[in-house]
Amino acid sequence: MSAISLYARATAGHDERVHHALQVLREGALAHPGAIVQATSLGAEDMVVTDLVARHALPIAVATLDTGLLHAETLALLPEIRARYGIEVERWAPRSESVVHFVRTHGERAMYASIELRKACCGLRKLEPLGRMLAGRSAWVTGLRREQSEHRGTLEARQRDDAGRAKLNPLADWTQADVWHYIERHRVPYNALHDRFFPSIGCEPCTRAVAVGEDIRAGRWWWENEATKECGLHVERPLASSITATSLTP
Repeated sequence: MSAISLYARATAGHDERVHHALQVLREGALAHPGAIVQATSLGAEDMVVTDLVARHALPIAVATLDTGLLHAETLALLPEIRARYGIEVERWAPRSESVVHFVRTHGERAMYASIELRKACCGLRKLEPLGRMLAGRSAWVTGLRREQSEHRGTLEARQRDDAGRAKLNPLADWTQADVWHYIERHRVPYNALHDRFFPSIGCEPCTRAVAVGEDIRAGRWWWENEATKECGLHVERPLASSITATSLTP
């Protein structure tokens, strides 16, 4: 059974949510010319954002964190994106010497040993490369949605990150049905793991399929409790409600 047949549903207000997402992206591109990037995990939501960027020829770069532990199915999307959209996705990898030192010291499966080691692994494989990806840029775009977890329940479409950059979440108010309806409607390429009950996909050691009825994030860091299930990439500060993306200066 495909993820589309499982999740895609046309719901009231879908077109309005698409229009709003596109507005957020257009305003962000206008406010941050040459200094805005989509940080894509190559998951379903991020593929929708990439499709919106490409479909409407928005001047937003697209980049991913190649942690060195991604599934082959995830990396297979990079040539698909190139062929479909003519976009070359930037790949930001961790510093090899840091990875070698960490693995030699703590082992290849250190993430299972403690929360501290798991977060340290995320830090060197994700946070440090993200810092380089965002260097010199004043805004970035994610595929985060409020529905994904309790931690993201107050997510706003326009926020600031912990460095003061504009952080845009154009799909903040989208449902899972919205995401898959859009993918079906526009024939957006997506990760083959989604058809194997992987609704949320990260690094291979830290991702598993979920069972029917489980939360969509249950397959991420499943050995930890819900309060710790973030890698540190997304520390949000909502922008003041009176501020719009067009007023954000680079």
